Amino acid sequence: MHLMLVSAPEPAEDDRLIHRAAGGDRSAFGELYLRYARMVHAILLARVPPGDAEDLVQEVFLAAMDRLRELQTAAAFRGWLGAIARRRAIDYFRDGRRRAALYQRAAPAAHAPAVDRTLVTLDLLRRLPEAYRETLIMRLVEGMTGPEIAAQTGLTRDSVRVNLCRGMKMLRELWKGDGDA
Repeated sequence: MHLMLVSAPEPAEDDRLIHRAAGGDRSAFGELYLRYARMVHAILLARVPPGDAEDLVQEVFLAAMDRLRELQTAAAFRGWLGAIARRRAIDYFRDGRRRAALYQRAAPAAHAPAVDRTLVTLDLLRRLPEAYRETLIMRLVEGMTGPEIAAQTGLTRDSVRVNLCRGMKMLRELWKGDGDA
């Protein structure tokens, strides 16, 4: 996924963009996409196969655009968008049980070792508790900084730091348990 790196969103600017987008301003919605696509991608990647996560990002934002007027307050946007992404991931497996079964069986022997290691790492990340899983994917896959993760998720910087530290510790233990796959 090729996304432009955007600095952490400013709440007041987000409020203006959300209100403009709710009024039909597509450029404002495009800016919200640029600000939050990495967060949505990380949430989806924590739950679905990598190739499908990219497609689902688009679906999440289309659903958000269609329902933006239903949003009660602009301050709820981040959580609301994250909830749409999580529900879409659940629907992905509910609607495509065959895809889920194929993904679970996929052990890509034909792929390069680096790709295998990445898939194993994603599988291990998916075994972590949700808070650690999403935070680590935002950091390790999306390349977001701690302050960016805090700004996009609404967590405090200290909570992000704790989630990253505990999540990395758990991930290392999983790697050891899998015999350094």
